[in-house]
Amino acid sequence: MPHSAVIFGCAGPKLSQAEADFFRAAQPWGFILFGRNVESPEQLRRLTGDLRAAVGWNAPILIDQEGGRVQRLRPPHWRAFLPALEQMERASDALRAQWLRNRLIAADLAAVGIDVNCAPLADLVEPETHESLRGRLYGETVAGVVAAANAAADGLLAGGVLPVLKHIPGYGRANVDSHLHLPTVTAPLDELLARDFAPFIELRDMAMGMTAHVVYTAIDPELPATVSPAMIALIRQTIGFDGLLMSDDVSMNALSGTIAQRAAATVAAGVDLALHCNGDMVEMEAVAGAVPRVTVAAVARAARALGQRRTPDAADLDALWDELQGLINV
Repeated sequence: MPHSAVIFGCAGPKLSQAEADFFRAAQPWGFILFGRNVESPEQLRRLTGDLRAAVGWNAPILIDQEGGRVQRLRPPHWRAFLPALEQMERASDALRAQWLRNRLIAADLAAVGIDVNCAPLADLVEPETHESLRGRLYGETVAGVVAAANAAADGLLAGGVLPVLKHIPGYGRANVDSHLHLPTVTAPLDELLARDFAPFIELRDMAMGMTAHVVYTAIDPELPATVSPAMIALIRQTIGFDGLLMSDDVSMNALSGTIAQRAAATVAAGVDLALHCNGDMVEMEAVAGAVPRVTVAAVARAARALGQRRTPDAADLDALWDELQGLINV
């Protein structure tokens, strides 16, 4: 059965019968989990298994497990990690530490049935970067951020977890939180290409990516990238990203219109998958009615991305953790 062009969340730590019935009918391409869904490793393994059983296939299950502030799996059951920027600044070997961090995160995720992590971030630290984002980033130079993003992606893949590059085409200049407000970037196109978009050009071969809810006035003065055909064309053609492209959460206040209108506009703009995160059944029903089935091109991109799923490499996780602590506690 063709999948709907959407990724859904669910309401709590246990899948309800109503949710299972809905997902079976709607056939989302995948699922995303949040802190509200997390209690223990055993509970998470049941939930991920139940989600896949509802749709009848090994559907991808995503999470935001960056470490630091954005970390859905937390102590006492899981390791805690420094904010990414703090780790990059403290580590005696920043790239090795970045790989170790993400290899360990992947181990935590794979053990509970989560196989996609919404990381790495390739947005650049700018003087105006909003505090909600700054600590999550890897640095202020294009070369440094590209190297760190590649190290993060490699660590995730070694642990059997697929990375998602975000936030395409660059969120670093945003001086408001797009969960609450719509950021607008007024830099000219040549400046954006030389700086903001440059890391994503270098990382364009990653198999999955996530859009930014940001208006770039040089390309489209009205619409945020997620729902802008002009911006999605730029992501595909100028940046050259041909991976599976999902939106950031369409529930965020940076977007306008009803939830159904947002989801429909996202896919109409050329994004492969609308991401709806809050698990609200009424909203999910509206989104399911608004999005089409995945396109032929998206099916091919998804197949390439899921083709990277693999059994985690053998690793002594305690030794990797000790090595990471040694690198950041010098």
